[in-house]
Amino acid sequence: MWIKICGNTTLEDACFAAEAGANAVGFVFAPSPRQVEVDVVREITARLPQQVEKYGVFVDAGFDEIVSTVSNAGLTGVQLHRSPEALPARLREHFARSQVRIGILGVLHYKDHELEFEQQLVKLGGNDALDGVFDGVLVDSSTARAVGGTGTTFNWLAAQASFQRAAPHLRLIAAGGLSPENVRHAIQTLRPWGVDVVSGVESAKGKKDPIRVRAFIRSAQEAAAEILSNVSK
Repeated sequence: MWIKICGNTTLEDACFAAEAGANAVGFVFAPSPRQVEVDVVREITARLPQQVEKYGVFVDAGFDEIVSTVSNAGLTGVQLHRSPEALPARLREHFARSQVRIGILGVLHYKDHELEFEQQLVKLGGNDALDGVFDGVLVDSSTARAVGGTGTTFNWLAAQASFQRAAPHLRLIAAGGLSPENVRHAIQTLRPWGVDVVSGVESAKGKKDPIRVRAFIRSAQEAAAEILSNVSK
């Protein structure tokens, strides 16, 4: 189970997430209570273990801004919200030429209208131009007030059914309203490749609660282990 603790603003929080077993940490570069500057992130990523993935979260960002931020902040991955259709492939091509391995996550917001959600999945999973571009598709809740970190869940059962029908080959990363209290149920229902959490492990916006971070990671790992054990029986 791939686990990302996102919305980090301090070295202390990012280091604790890594020590607690997170596979990746995330930093928000878009306007947000959790927004961080490139210089701050560079100081943080330089002190994180090499094996921990460092993702930048971008909203409506252009090619030049993303490429510059990846280089200057020491990122190993990008999470793209509301990006132009051609941007992910352009980024993949650019970093491949530079011989830099960068993870690229696309983001879909689940809406109660299942057909619309499935059409978005088909577009991502069946578009030749996007084939092999994304390392995963992060599914978040859809709200009018924010593109992430909303603390709001979505219909996991319906979303899982839509994924199986429309794009079972894509790596699903569950986000939106996850917490130590519900991540086990979310994993059992959605059967995702990974999970992503922001507000569910905070004591305040932009400040992580170590107890909740550790509990979230432990619950996610235990849920994934249970599923694997049941499959092998």
